[in-house]
Amino acid sequence: MTLYPTDRVALFIDGANLHASTRALNADLDFRKMVESFRKKAVLVRAYYYTAVIEGEEFSPIRPLIDFLDYNGFTVVTKPVKRFTDGQGVTRTKGNMDIEIAVDMLELAPHIDHAVLVSGDGDFRRVVEAVQARGVRVSVVSTLKVQPPHIADELRRQADDFIELADLLAEFGRPRTPATAPSIRTFPPEPA
Repeated sequence: MTLYPTDRVALFIDGANLHASTRALNADLDFRKMVESFRKKAVLVRAYYYTAVIEGEEFSPIRPLIDFLDYNGFTVVTKPVKRFTDGQGVTRTKGNMDIEIAVDMLELAPHIDHAVLVSGDGDFRRVVEAVQARGVRVSVVSTLKVQPPHIADELRRQADDFIELADLLAEFGRPRTPATAPSIRTFPPEPA
């Protein structure tokens, strides 16, 4: 991914998609290092992190991550998970953040030069095309290094640049340790 020092950049991170990709790569991201890296290379206008949350639970495993991101330069966008019962009587949950990401990308497009979408979801192909039509370069971060690949071919083809998530792990990743809860390993551990 080519970033220029004068580029106005925005990050749009699909939390559920990123979590699945890092888990498949058996790694975690250091979000603080990620933001610092983008700030050093360009003008970081905004770093969004999108995730659905289960309301009404005494403790949510995603809450420490949300709090950490809130205090460390991210705009965290959440919405409640919806519960429904399917035709077989099985209760399922749904927490898709695609519309929120698409709306924010389109709204911010006039104010940025480069959008970095961290997701491999093919549903974003059309919004990437619409943002590009407004003169914004779009890079997509996901992975081909797992089976099945976590990047939809149509999204990869539409993007101006595809960045392999596994390649970024050298800069702001670390191996996953089994002793630590996956949902809270995505930020720096507390000092010893």
